[in-house]
Amino acid sequence: MSRIGKAPISIPAGVTVTVSDTNLVTVSGPKGTLSQDVDTDIKIVQEGDILTVVRPSEQKRHKALHGLYRSLIFNMVFGVTEGYKVEQELVGVGYRATNTGNTLDLVLGYSHHFVFEIPREIKVATTAEKGKNPTIILESIDKQLLGQVAAKIRSLRAPEPYKGKGIKFVGEVLRKKAGKSAAKK
Repeated sequence: MSRIGKAPISIPAGVTVTVSDTNLVTVSGPKGTLSQDVDTDIKIVQEGDILTVVRPSEQKRHKALHGLYRSLIFNMVFGVTEGYKVEQELVGVGYRATNTGNTLDLVLGYSHHFVFEIPREIKVATTAEKGKNPTIILESIDKQLLGQVAAKIRSLRAPEPYKGKGIKFVGEVLRKKAGKSAAKK
């Protein structure tokens, strides 16, 4: 049995989970509400404040969906209670990030600015302290959407392997390559 799939999900106080007849799981908590469609083969069983995901057979497809939906539901429960936060930093001379509302304006060393419209489910903030790299802070209750938006922002100028210039996640360790001069020695 799937180690992830068989792990029960404990529902904290203040969070309500409802499963409709069409297998639509809705999780409501202090930070908001999220919903997820679940495959009709997979069953969601709620006993008190414990939620378990049950698969009907040992088919490869059912095994894959078992762990997937357990993780998605757990992420929704965590999102409506704690929330998720992603921090990215801009490494490079002249790189800047500013925001007005949910519009992010990025200067990344190209001849033009990038104006990026952030979905309204995500709160965005930018900081620019002297002596430190500018940072973009994204917060949301939806882990999937937050990761997708963060990946899209990073793809505008991914870190290059020689000096590490670009947009990277805070705390991310980049593998750097030796330049041309290292090959001559």
